[in-house]
Amino acid sequence: MKNRPSTSLIISTYNWPDALRLCLLSVLNQTVIPDEVIIADDGSKDDTKILIEEFSKDFPTKLIHVWQPDEGFQLAKIRNKAIAQATGEYIIQIDGDIIMSPHFIGDHIQFSKKKTFVRASRIYINAELSTELLKTNSIDVSVFKKGVSNFFSGLRIPFLWNYFADKYKKHEVIEIHGCNMAFWRKDAIEVNGYDEEFIGWGPEDKEFIMRLTNLGKKKRFIKQGGIAFHIYHKENSREMLKANEERFYNTINQKLTTCKTGVLQYL
Repeated sequence: MKNRPSTSLIISTYNWPDALRLCLLSVLNQTVIPDEVIIADDGSKDDTKILIEEFSKDFPTKLIHVWQPDEGFQLAKIRNKAIAQATGEYIIQIDGDIIMSPHFIGDHIQFSKKKTFVRASRIYINAELSTELLKTNSIDVSVFKKGVSNFFSGLRIPFLWNYFADKYKKHEVIEIHGCNMAFWRKDAIEVNGYDEEFIGWGPEDKEFIMRLTNLGKKKRFIKQGGIAFHIYHKENSREMLKANEERFYNTINQKLTTCKTGVLQYL
């Protein structure tokens, strides 16, 4: 792949090594391997550390474990720490409950464009199939499997990418999937990364891309590419959602391009 940017894959995780194992197996199954993989670990126990050490022995690229103590749901903080340690020009961000399709990394790299960031789809695996995959350590999943939703979104059709890039769901300005997105590290640093005042679930990813948008960066949607399968789990607590949403809407109303507590403190 000519003129490809150096690439860091950031995988966030918390106390689910069985799912992370499948995620890392899907890294090994990529047609294009990222220049480094960074595990952004929000306080997992030793079984996650042991799993990462196991994979590190024969991993085809750098595998970096960035860990912080478990002091509650602090996804924004651990993602900032991972971004700070990243050496890639381009960051592809997923969660540790994602099984990437074989062309996932290559698709994101091919679709990358300066001064933009990328939204992508996630394909849902139901509880029954998720349990089977976790039990058998299998990443054999596709939209043709029983128990997988969003059939059309799970079809890889590269010649449609440019058609959908600026048209698909263009009015959903604030929508993003933090478990499948990509952005330039330089741009992330310019807006000071994630706002660490977001504690608990949501919507720290939307607020981050809102500041990118306010800075003049453009969102593009990779439809029919960058396909990611989401392993089923129960929803996280929404206890802090109201306070987080108020912070998010303040960014919109004030047209903020930076935050007070972000990635710059780690650089």
